[in-house]
Amino acid sequence: MNAALERLFALDGRRFLVTGGTRGIGGAIARQLGRAGAHVVAGYVRNDAAAEALAAAAKAEEIDIQPCRADLSRPGGIGRLLEAIGEKPLDGLVHAAATGVHGSLDKLTARHLDFTFALNVRAFFELVQALRPRLARPATLVALSSEGAVHAVPHYALVGASKGALESLCRHLAVELARDGIRVNVLSPGIVETDAWKVLPEAEGRFAEERHRHPEGRLTTLDEVAVAAHFLCSPASAGINGHTLVVDGGARLNHPALGERK
Repeated sequence: MNAALERLFALDGRRFLVTGGTRGIGGAIARQLGRAGAHVVAGYVRNDAAAEALAAAAKAEEIDIQPCRADLSRPGGIGRLLEAIGEKPLDGLVHAAATGVHGSLDKLTARHLDFTFALNVRAFFELVQALRPRLARPATLVALSSEGAVHAVPHYALVGASKGALESLCRHLAVELARDGIRVNVLSPGIVETDAWKVLPEAEGRFAEERHRHPEGRLTTLDEVAVAAHFLCSPASAGINGHTLVVDGGARLNHPALGERK
C-alpha cells in the first residue's frame, strides 16, 4: 500500500465511540479502529468480564481502547459515556449496541417493542443529539443494522422493525447533517457466529440456512464486518453518505432461500 493510500485509512489521533463495543461485532470494530491508530471508548451494559478481557487484549496489542459501562436504554447512560469521552472532539460514533425480543407475533407485547426500540433506535437518536456539539469536523456516524430491516425473518419482527427505523433515521440524518460536515451511514452484516446469536434456540438452523444462501457456503466473519466499519470511519469513504453497506458475501442475493427450511 502506498503512502497516500495508507493515509486514507489511517486513524492516528482520531477518537471514536463504539457502543456495544466490548464483544461480538462491536468488539471487533473497536479493535480494528484501535489497530488503525484511533483512541476508542467502548461502551457496554453489563458484561464486566468481556470488558476486562478487551482491555487486557488492547494493552497487549498496545492499542488504545477504554471500556465504559453505560446502559443507554436508561437515564444517565449517555451521561456516563460523555464523561468517558471527555472534552476533546470526537471523530465518530459506531452504534453496534442492540437488543430485542425474538418470537412470533402472538408472544410479543408492546413492552417488548418499547424495550427493543429504546436501545436500537432511541439511544442512537439521543446519542447523536448529545454528541453533535462534541464532534470534530468532518465526523462520521455508523449504525449497525441487519437483513431484518428490509426482509421478513422468522421470529424477528420487532428487531427487524427497529432496524428498519434505524436505517430510515440514518438516511434523514445524513441529509440534515451533511452541511455540518457529518456523514451518516449504515453497516448491515450477514449472520456472524457471535455469542448473541448462539443463545437463540433457532441459531443452528439459521447458521445452516445462511451457509446455504452464501455463495461460498459460509458465514460472514467478524473481520469482514470490522474492516468495512473501518472503511466507513476513514477518510477513504469521504464520498459515501446516507447509504447502507451490506457485508454478507452475497448471501442476500439468494434471498428466496429465506423461506426454505433445508
